[in-house]
Amino acid sequence: MRFATLTPETMDERQRDIAARIAGRRGGTGRRGPFNLWLRAPELCDRLQRVGQYVRYEATLPQRLVELAICAVAVEWGAKHEWYAHARFAVEAGLDRTILEAVRDRREVSDPEEEATVLAFCRELHRDRRVSDGTFARAQALFGEAGVAEIVGASGCYVAVSMALNVAEVPLREGVAPFAIPG
Repeated sequence: MRFATLTPETMDERQRDIAARIAGRRGGTGRRGPFNLWLRAPELCDRLQRVGQYVRYEATLPQRLVELAICAVAVEWGAKHEWYAHARFAVEAGLDRTILEAVRDRREVSDPEEEATVLAFCRELHRDRRVSDGTFARAQALFGEAGVAEIVGASGCYVAVSMALNVAEVPLREGVAPFAIPG
């Protein structure tokens, strides 16, 4: 890990306030994952965590699809810690484990339609830096314009998370296999 773990004693008042707000919504200390890095720039941390809060807890898309998008980002960015956290959330939200295996193994998904569309959208967005007309039309027909915006927002937010985790070299907990499917 490239950054020393912040503690209440090493943080200033603004950092402690933001960490407490993060912990209040997400549990823990508010200093895990990307937050240990982001808290070094408190205003950035606060704004990014608010986007993440919307994506995770307030989006209109079903939570299993939000978590699918996040897991797709984790694979594209090789963010093992992100996968570790969000694969579990995806299963808890009702995403089928076989879909997660396909995401991890970079295999295509054709059914169910919603999952297949979100995965295709995210993969195109990350790999091609754009989305084809056909994939866009499917996503818009299924989720509407707001849903398309949320897929893009979830992807962008979790690219920032992946970058923070990868730059900070946040390790997996001992005994956790990279990109494992939660049981």
